[in-house]
Amino acid sequence: MTVGAEESGAVPPEPPVEAVEIFGDALPKARRYAELLADDGVRRGLIGPREVPRLWERHLINCAVVEELLPEGAEVVDIGSGAGLPGLVLGLLRPDVRMILLEPLLRRTVFLNEAVEILDLPNVEVRRGRAEEAHGELLTDFVTARAVAPLPRLAGWALPLLRKGGSLLALKGEQAEAELVAAEQAVSKLRPNVSDVIRVGRGKVEPATTVVRVTVTSDGGPSPSGSQKSRDGKKKRGRKR
Repeated sequence: MTVGAEESGAVPPEPPVEAVEIFGDALPKARRYAELLADDGVRRGLIGPREVPRLWERHLINCAVVEELLPEGAEVVDIGSGAGLPGLVLGLLRPDVRMILLEPLLRRTVFLNEAVEILDLPNVEVRRGRAEEAHGELLTDFVTARAVAPLPRLAGWALPLLRKGGSLLALKGEQAEAELVAAEQAVSKLRPNVSDVIRVGRGKVEPATTVVRVTVTSDGGPSPSGSQKSRDGKKKRGRKR
């Protein structure tokens, strides 16, 4: 991995005032992560070059404010971590949180492992795999996801990973309410739950980050039919490199 963003010609902007407030003591690590995204993240195709000028507002801060929803000592699985958004951001901001970055693609897990080592994040673990492959193996308080899949499919992957009372926190866009309404019936068949749309980071990021929260209210995973559908609905088992 290269030492700095300058070597590839991609230099992230300086963190805005909001970032200083939000990241606090973790700001040096956040800045280093921004450099990694602007350099190796772009060169490896994990983010587009047009995202570099807006790394802070659109990506790092947008993800960081989700920490408002995580209690002290929470265990979190970030599925489809990609370049580490939101999981790596939350892990560097909250050293008290145990974070597992779950990602199926090798080139992404290589980047994530390198970033975790460079940023010295002992509370963050990278695992290569799909969420449905972790059913029955991982059990956690929260599952996070950003731009991974439509809500019914995402819930099929995430809800079996949650303890009773645990929540899926899906970062969504402006149509979050409509997506939740359309998906509510399908999601309710997977596992008893309560769901809502919340906005976090008000006064810190504009617009505030929109999160669809699905909290499970029962022990155990989905019904056999729901589980089978989530596993077999799309048979993309090969791992790209």
